[in-house]
Amino acid sequence: MSELSILFGQRVRSTRVSKNISQEKLALSCNLDRSYMGRIERGEVNPTLDRLYEIARALEVQPCDLLP
Repeated sequence: MSELSILFGQRVRSTRVSKNISQEKLALSCNLDRSYMGRIERGEVNPTLDRLYEIARALEVQPCDLLP
């Protein structure tokens, strides 16, 4: 796990929680499996730019808001 992936995951999680969105609902909005979304939030995977934009769109934030 890289520090960048961990920080990105923490931002995704905190944004999701602040908007009262479940991990499952966010994953469905991004056409991802819930377990994969969990791995993103824990910093275990390095999502592509396409995934970054999908997650940002689903959370209604700018992609840069999710980057450390």
